[in-house]
Amino acid sequence: MKTKLINLLLLLFFSPVAFSQAGHIMQGAGAVNMSMGGASTAQPLDISGALHWNPAAISAFNDKIIKLDVGLFFSSPELSSGLPANILWQPGDFGPGSPGAPPVSGITKDDRGMSPMPALAMLWGKEDSKHTFGVSAFGISGFGVTFPQDNNAPVDSQGNPNPNFNPIGNSNPINYPQAAQGFGHIESDYMLLQVGLSYAYEITDKFSIGIQPNIDYAALELAPNPTAKPNMFGYPNTDSATAIGFGAQFGVFYDSGLGLKLGASYKTAQKFSEFEFDNTYPDNTTAKNKFQMDYPAIFSLGLGYSQGDIDLALDFRRVDYENTDGFAETGWTIDQNMLPSVAGFGWENISIISAGLQYKGIAKLPLRFGYTYSSNPIPEDIAFFNVPATAIIKNAYQFGLSYKVNKTWNIDAVYHYGDSNGATEGPLLNPRNISSGNPTGAVSGSFVSYDMTTSMIQFGISYTFNK
Repeated sequence: MKTKLINLLLLLFFSPVAFSQAGHIMQGAGAVNMSMGGASTAQPLDISGALHWNPAAISAFNDKIIKLDVGLFFSSPELSSGLPANILWQPGDFGPGSPGAPPVSGITKDDRGMSPMPALAMLWGKEDSKHTFGVSAFGISGFGVTFPQDNNAPVDSQGNPNPNFNPIGNSNPINYPQAAQGFGHIESDYMLLQVGLSYAYEITDKFSIGIQPNIDYAALELAPNPTAKPNMFGYPNTDSATAIGFGAQFGVFYDSGLGLKLGASYKTAQKFSEFEFDNTYPDNTTAKNKFQMDYPAIFSLGLGYSQGDIDLALDFRRVDYENTDGFAETGWTIDQNMLPSVAGFGWENISIISAGLQYKGIAKLPLRFGYTYSSNPIPEDIAFFNVPATAIIKNAYQFGLSYKVNKTWNIDAVYHYGDSNGATEGPLLNPRNISSGNPTGAVSGSFVSYDMTTSMIQFGISYTFNK
């Protein structure tokens, strides 16, 4: 009971779910960093952004500071799919036959609603010291969807013919009941909480190095769970499974003193224990399975420039999904009984560009504008395997501001809007169709696609001690 309560609290307060993401990576931490598009590798405007992206950059702060950010965000993913005419409408197969059967297609909207997103950070710096320390607790990764079952299917959940089936109306095959070869109700929840302990050392008054060992906590729930083998009734649902991970981040930071700043950091892959799922099948039988899913390594380069009332920041990141357990693998895993499970997400490496501008010309009210671009990690031919993780945002736009109450208190705010810039689309897949020329089992003439928009309002407050 205590473990379930702890998981619930962590999911409530540190789950990014399906927010503004590059792949499944949060673009920033806290209202200030988010308002700069996540760019802070070489432009540490606040402690949260510095702790998140470059531990060496915390040497820019010479005070003891604590910061808390809390946001509310909304996402609106849409999942659609379709089958061509002349598909055999029988339980157990989507195959050619039944001449004259009409094509079907439909859209299912996510009904998850609003989610919270906090970030907590603290830093210890001193004017005459070469050492700076920090600690942070950020939700750095997450995805989640809730797509209800589409009951306008040719058969019902028990596999009986549905007399009310209307192929002319909105009819979304991927959300059909499992007895009709759909996934039924699709729900996922993934969160990753990272606690980092940061240390920076000033080698000179212009150049610093930093290190940050990380302890990670992740929770994953899938309905249905495609990583498990199905039985004759379909795929199971899972309870939330948890895993502990470890990794580190290293950084360098250079401030020329003339406005130009440079930074680089490398976050190692965060290696996790396996998720151990307790599965419940549609016929209420139970079984267990394990799934390995790590967090990818990230390399960041940053450029900053400050002059007068203007601060500029530009970051480039490369995310290594192709060498990360859970994301590198893809396709069907079929056992000796011809029961198929999904090996992994099959994501490609991505590039992220973050840019931000801060204007300080208004007394006590700096204004910020940010933009983030991310490439899409999901190849079109395996879009089907990634329905539980549709939170791919290509373009994100932010506007933020701060109000300096006095020397000790500071209030921040940001508004974010993101979109996927069109749908990620590929064919429906069925392992019964696998052949030498069709290794994924693509259903000819079919499609599955998803796109989404996100919006968020986040507020932050920081306190500087002994000012």
